[in-house]
Amino acid sequence: MIRIDLHTHSSASPDGSLTLADYKRMLETNKLEVIAITDHNTIDFAQKAQQALGEQIIVGEEITTTEGEIIGLYLTKRIEPGLSAHETAQEIKKQHGAVYIPHPFETVRKGISLETLDEIAELVDIIEVHNGRAVFQNRGQQARIWAQKHQVAMAASSDAHGRIGWGRTYSQVAEVSTNKTLTQTLSRPETQLHTKAVGLRGLAYPKLNKLRKRT
Repeated sequence: MIRIDLHTHSSASPDGSLTLADYKRMLETNKLEVIAITDHNTIDFAQKAQQALGEQIIVGEEITTTEGEIIGLYLTKRIEPGLSAHETAQEIKKQHGAVYIPHPFETVRKGISLETLDEIAELVDIIEVHNGRAVFQNRGQQARIWAQKHQVAMAASSDAHGRIGWGRTYSQVAEVSTNKTLTQTLSRPETQLHTKAVGLRGLAYPKLNKLRKRT
């Protein structure tokens, strides 16, 4: 079985601190076999990491839309923030990428609302039904119900922003996937979602990282 984490943040994110060495360690310890780097509104670090570490790194971007955040996976070009959710999803599709919805319905972390999600349902490939940092506003059960209703693939991801927290929340699938097969692979009955929380330090990383970078 292959362990994949489709939502992590490197030091290229304003609130992230994972380094290339950290990602290399993740892969070398075999706690994770495939990792998506999904920095806020940039893919530069992810592209460099993929060049250095290989196809086990998925190039992603957590894109700020006018209606919340959407992740694009398997991107080749940066997608500009500030577009509508529908426009952003279409831009991801133009690159033959996967539309991944992180922490849906949350208001504290710019999650997509139910109304917006329903409007773009036909473009959504994967929805995050468990986020490792979802403690104070956990909408995982609501996301799972929506996924089942719309027959959308489900995933668990860490949303790790630092060294502590990764390798606890991930999806375990039967085989290595590509941008064309990831959705089908996640939807197979043998897929398992591991949902151990990132812990207090993992929760605090975004604020600590922002503070550290400012000073």
